[in-house]
Order: sequence, then C-alpha cells, then structure tokens
Amino acid sequence: MNSDTLKHASAPLSQEMLDKFAREVAKYPPAGKDSAVMACLAFIQQEEGFVSLQRERDVAEYLSMAPIAVHEVTTFYNMYNQHPVGKYKLNVCTNLPCLLRDGAKALAHLEKKLGIVMGGTTADGFFTLQQSECLGACADSPVMLVNDRTMCSFMSNEKLDQLIDGLRGATTGEAS
Repeated sequence: MNSDTLKHASAPLSQEMLDKFAREVAKYPPAGKDSAVMACLAFIQQEEGFVSLQRERDVAEYLSMAPIAVHEVTTFYNMYNQHPVGKYKLNVCTNLPCLLRDGAKALAHLEKKLGIVMGGTTADGFFTLQQSECLGACADSPVMLVNDRTMCSFMSNEKLDQLIDGLRGATTGEAS
C-alpha cells in the first residue's frame, strides 16, 4: 500500500462522500438509516479501492451503528475489498457445482498463469485472484466474476488465457 493510499484512508470523509451518504440515507425511514450500510461501503470502495477499518468506523459513526455491525457486512460479502487489490479482481467460483465442473482446475490454471496463489496480487498490481462462493450461474460453470461486475461463463483454460491476455493488453496498451 503506498503512502497516498494510507493518507487518503485516514483522512476525514470528503463533503462529496458525505453528500452521497446523505442521498442514500434519505431513501429510508429515519429508524432504518442503517439500511444504507452496503451502499455507503460501496461508495468508499469506488473512491478508495477498498474499505479500511477506519472507513468502517466512519460509516458506523455516520449511520449510528456499532462498528462491529459494519465490519460484519464488510467481511460477509466478498465484493468489499478489505485491503488494496489489483486493477482486475478475479473471483473464481469454487462452490460445489463449479467445483464439479472444473472450478478448481480454473483456479489452479490462473494461479499458474499469473504466478500467484489464491488471495494474492501480481507484482505488477494488475491482478488479484480470489475464490468465491456461489456466483449464481451454476449452469454456466466454471464461472468467474471480474471486478465484481462482469460475469464470465464456461471458463476453459483457453478462455482464461484469452481473458488474462486481453486484460493485460488493455492495461498496457498492447494488442493481444
């Protein structure tokens, strides 16, 4: 983690961030403002790349929640990064249906191709590889989710290679 990231994560929440929080909280009755917790965490992650313990405390204070309650949300959902991740976060489903249809093989292939183990980030900072529980596309297994947004289905080794090479080319500006 670089010093700019550390400074940013420990700085007070910006007025822009507080305004986003307020717009989200306004969607709920006053007694239910804690319902905005997931959105508030998502706003922080969009701006800072991950949700630090300090930011969890900031959200808890803003929503009048116990810090542990916010931490429980952050740690339950794998869409929240608790530390900096690569430019591309790859979540490979290894739940039983995907496992039976080569999910573990896909994860092992990516570990070898990227030179990292599950949970690691490549030295160039491009890729973080994670294991996921069910991504809800069992019929398309093995599946993976890129940056919590793009679902990739039927991920054979060849398709995994194409994806990685394409993302790497897009990042470095090289044709793949």
